[in-house]
Amino acid sequence: MKRPKLKKASKRMTCHKRYKIQKKVREHHRKLRKEAKKQGRRKPRKDPGVPNSAPFKEALLREAELRKQRLEELKQQQKLDRQKEQEKKRKLETNPGVKASNLEPVNEEFGQRKAKNKAKAGKQNPKKLYCQELKKVIEASDVVLEVLDARDPLGCRCPQVEEAIVQGGQKKLVLVLNKSDLVPKENLENWLNYLKKELPTVVFRASTNLKDKGKIIKHLKLKKRAPFKNEVCVGKEGLWKLLRSFQETYGKAIRVGVIGFPNVGKSSIINSLKQERICNVGVSMGLTRCMQVVTLDKQITVIDSPSCIVSPLNSASTLALRSPASIEMVKPVEAASAILSQADARQVVLKFTVPDFKNPLEFFTLLAQRRGLHQKGGSPNVEGAAKLMWSEWTGASLGYYCHPPTSWTPSPHFNEGIMTDMKQGFNLEELEKNNAHSIHSIRGPCSARSILFQSSGLTNGIIEEKDIPEELPRQKQQEEGEDHNDLDSDQESVDEEADEESLAMVPAEETWALPEESQADESAQSYISDKMAEEEDDAYDFSTDYV
Repeated sequence: MKRPKLKKASKRMTCHKRYKIQKKVREHHRKLRKEAKKQGRRKPRKDPGVPNSAPFKEALLREAELRKQRLEELKQQQKLDRQKEQEKKRKLETNPGVKASNLEPVNEEFGQRKAKNKAKAGKQNPKKLYCQELKKVIEASDVVLEVLDARDPLGCRCPQVEEAIVQGGQKKLVLVLNKSDLVPKENLENWLNYLKKELPTVVFRASTNLKDKGKIIKHLKLKKRAPFKNEVCVGKEGLWKLLRSFQETYGKAIRVGVIGFPNVGKSSIINSLKQERICNVGVSMGLTRCMQVVTLDKQITVIDSPSCIVSPLNSASTLALRSPASIEMVKPVEAASAILSQADARQVVLKFTVPDFKNPLEFFTLLAQRRGLHQKGGSPNVEGAAKLMWSEWTGASLGYYCHPPTSWTPSPHFNEGIMTDMKQGFNLEELEKNNAHSIHSIRGPCSARSILFQSSGLTNGIIEEKDIPEELPRQKQQEEGEDHNDLDSDQESVDEEADEESLAMVPAEETWALPEESQADESAQSYISDKMAEEEDDAYDFSTDYV
């Protein structure tokens, strides 16, 4: 009888064959271990990031942060669109009497409305949206904190905003001197004595290294050691006690609005009070685009606001320091020259370690040679050096200071009655003690290591939407083209990232950023690529010589 054919072949084999296979496997593993031992263990190579020697490192980091911000905004917008579509489908499912033929017109109407809303948001100037949000914050606040940069407090005050607060009714205005560790102690005391004659003033130094929404920072897991300078928050207790004393006299819960020009540290102050990184902060200017409500406790609520818009009628140095879009309106060399003309030349030479110069162009040439910024052909990149100086001057690391006016004169929108009303309800004696303790605990630089800067005075701002100048059509087209290209390039990476809650909820055009495709960035990228090519050539020559 013929044996039926099996569907699967049997895996049985002779012992001789099985032992032979096991022996070959052992020999192969032994050979691999021997080769690995000769070569040594190689750890996976980590991404080093942007090297410190690369020029325009801060500009490249700004671009990366702005690109990340766009991705978050795009993800949030897509999430909102999906929610709207789901709500529309649920409404249609709840009405069983609706026929299938009626679904198509509804979807078409919904698509038309969506397109119209997008067109309106695209046509509207984002600066007008910032004005609307700023007005909402002022109207909703009982106490308004105007954040000033201690390096130039007078240049950070906006008379239009202060006048709007005075006209808003029974609202209190408090000045906060942030970044107080970047100026000498004597200069900080002089400014405090000058400003407290007019309004209550708090000395503050925001903390820059906080836990991100409940997550533990890596350095907290390490052994206990002395806290770094940038981790210490100074003036928090004084500001807390000041707001608490006003809340007790007010008799009910209060809302505190935080306003100021770009890059003065509004969101950092809120994060320091909350002891949590709840507001979006970064190196670039104008990250906050809408009002954000943060609850400190049951009685005090803080409202973050977008930056005040700088009027284009201000001087070139004011636009370069206070407006994030100034590089688009003013050429980098002109803006940096305006800043340099108001600084002490001798202290600038010592700070940037360059020889003496006669004019700004010569200084930028020397700075480009000092930092290794060269164009094709070996000529110094003057425009890149100007942008480098501008980025360092507007950052939070360069120390400079201004002298207060010799004689005190009140602002034109204040009188004695208004100033006394602003000080009522606050415990000024306790505030003075806390300010003295804060100044004593701050380790500020000495006058010899800082740069003396001549302030331009009060900075005019724009509150009314009708006062915002219309943008040029050419500039609009450039910005729309840049935004379109960025969205196309970032669309692929949106789906790969995990969904996180974004703080910036308002989609707006990116007019508050540095120009992306600038000559400085091209030179930085070409510099890095040339360095990599040189390293590859050296490695190839070494291998050939060795052989």
